Amino acid sequence: MTVQKIDGAILTQMILNGAHHLTNNAKKIDALNVFPVPDGDTGTNMNLSMTSGANEVRKLNSDHASEVANAFSKGLLMGARGNSGVILSQIFRGFAKGMEKKQALTAEDFAVAVDAGVKTAYKAVMKPVEGTILTVAKDAGKEAMDACKTEKDIVGLMEKIVAEAKASLKRTPDLLPVLKEVGVVDSGGQGLVTIYEGFLAALKGEELPENSSEIDMEDMVNAEHHKVTQDFMDTSEIEFGYCTEFMVKFEEEKLAESPFNEEEFRNELSELGDSLLVVSDDDIVKVHVHSETPGTCLTLGQRYGSLINMKIENMREQHTAIVGDKSNKTLVDKKKEYAIVTVAMGKGMKELLESLGASVVIEGGQTMNPSTQDIADAIQQANAKNIIVLPNNKNIRMAADQAAEVVEENVAVVPTTTIPQGISAILAFHPDLDIQANQQAMDEARKQVKTGQITYAVRDTQIEGITIDKGNFMGILDGNIKSTHPDKEETVKLLLKEMISEDDEILTILYGEDIHSDEVDQLVDYIEETYEDIEIEVHNGNQPIYSYIFSVE
Repeated sequence: MTVQKIDGAILTQMILNGAHHLTNNAKKIDALNVFPVPDGDTGTNMNLSMTSGANEVRKLNSDHASEVANAFSKGLLMGARGNSGVILSQIFRGFAKGMEKKQALTAEDFAVAVDAGVKTAYKAVMKPVEGTILTVAKDAGKEAMDACKTEKDIVGLMEKIVAEAKASLKRTPDLLPVLKEVGVVDSGGQGLVTIYEGFLAALKGEELPENSSEIDMEDMVNAEHHKVTQDFMDTSEIEFGYCTEFMVKFEEEKLAESPFNEEEFRNELSELGDSLLVVSDDDIVKVHVHSETPGTCLTLGQRYGSLINMKIENMREQHTAIVGDKSNKTLVDKKKEYAIVTVAMGKGMKELLESLGASVVIEGGQTMNPSTQDIADAIQQANAKNIIVLPNNKNIRMAADQAAEVVEENVAVVPTTTIPQGISAILAFHPDLDIQANQQAMDEARKQVKTGQITYAVRDTQIEGITIDKGNFMGILDGNIKSTHPDKEETVKLLLKEMISEDDEILTILYGEDIHSDEVDQLVDYIEETYEDIEIEVHNGNQPIYSYIFSVE
C-alpha cells in the first residue's frame, strides 16, 4: 500500500504501534546494557516514557497531525525517565515543532519533522556521544531528508528510515569502543529502531505481536511512587484538595477578546492553588494545579478556548484511602528556606539520607528511574523557597535537570551519580549560604568521594580486559569494573584493595538487603586488621541489587 499524507489518525496509530512494539521488546533492550549488572534499564525507561506519551495521544482523539504530535511530545516530556527517556522526549519534541501546525504531512513534511527532532535532541545534550541513540536518530534523519527528494510515498520513505536506522545501529560498536568490546549494539539506539519499526508497521497496516506482559509496568511504578509520596504528609495537611488537570484548545475568536499570555495565566492560577504546571504552545495550553476551587480554574481557561481532557480528583479522599487519616500533625503554614530532594532505593538508605537532612527521598534508582514528573512533584512537595536536587545516579541526572526547568521553584541540581556522593554533598550543605554557593560547595564535596559497589553479573562478557562469568560477583569503582570472583567476600577484598590508599581516612559501608549482620561483622574485622588507620562507619542501607556500597574519603 502507499500513503501520500499522514493525518492525525494515522500518526496516532503510528505512535501507539511504536509504543506497543517497544513494550514487547523492553526486556530485550534492557539486556543490551553494557555492564552485565542486574540494572540494565534502558528498555524499561524508554518504555515508560513512550507509554506516557502514547497515553496523552490516546486521550486526544484528533485527526490533526500537529495536535497529535504536540500531545505526544508533552506526554513524553513529563513521563521521561533516565537519560534514554529524556533524549527520546527531546527527539519527539523537535519532531512536533518541525510540523509547523500542519494538519497532514507529506513525505517531505514528515522528513523535515524527523530531522528537526535530531537537532533538538543534540541541543539538549551538553556533550553528545556518537555511537548512541543520537547517532541512530541523526543517520535516520539524514536519510529521511535525502530520500524525500524523490520518494513521495511515505511508506517507502519510512522503509528507508528504518533501514538506515538499523544500519546505523549496527555501526554503533564501531563508534563506541566499549560496545564493540562487550559485543552489543547501543541499547538506546535499539529502542529508537524498535519505535520506528512500529511506525512502519502502522503505515503498512501490519499487526504487531500481542504484548506478552500481564502487568502494565507504568501502572506498577506509578502505584509504588504514589504510595511513597503520600507518606510525606497527612490528610489534614492538604491545603488544596482537588487535583485539577485540563487542556484548553485555543480559539481565535476568544483570543481576539482575551489574548493569551502564559506568564500572566500562570500567575492567575497560582493565586488559586499550588503544585502548578502550565505548558503551552501555539494550539493548546495544558494545566495541572491543586486547588480548592477547580471550577474557577476551568473558567479562567475557558477565556482562551474550549476545554478538553478535564480531570478533577479529590486528593483528601485518595490520600485517606492510601495511608489512612492522620489528622494530628500541624498544618504547614509557610515555605521553608531550604529543602534537599534526593533519590535512593532501600528503607535504610532512605532513613539515613533523611537523618542527614534530606527533606524528600524519592523511591528510585538503578531499576526504577523516577520520571521528570516524579522529581517535579517531589520538588513541589518539599515546600521550600530553594530546593537542591541530588539525583545520585547518572541515569537520573537529565530527568532532574528537566524537572528543574519545568517547575516554578528556585532549584539547583548537584550532579551526584552515586549514593556516597549524595551523602557527601548533603554534609557539605550550609543553610547560611545562598543556593548558588551551596550548589558549588556540594559539587566540590561529591567529587572528593570514591564509590565502590558489589553486585553480580547477569551474563557472560568481557569488558575493559576483564573476563566476567554469569553469576560471578563484580567490584565496581566509580563506574569501572575492577574485580570479579565467584566468591563475594573475595570480590570485596579485591575491590577494597583498589579503593583504599594511604591518604584515605574514612570508609563507610552501606550493606544491602541480601547481607546478614554476621557477614558485616566479619568484613569489619578484616578491614580493621588490614587497614589499621582507616575509620569505619557502617549503615544498613537495605538496598537491592548491590550487596555493598562503599564510600572512601
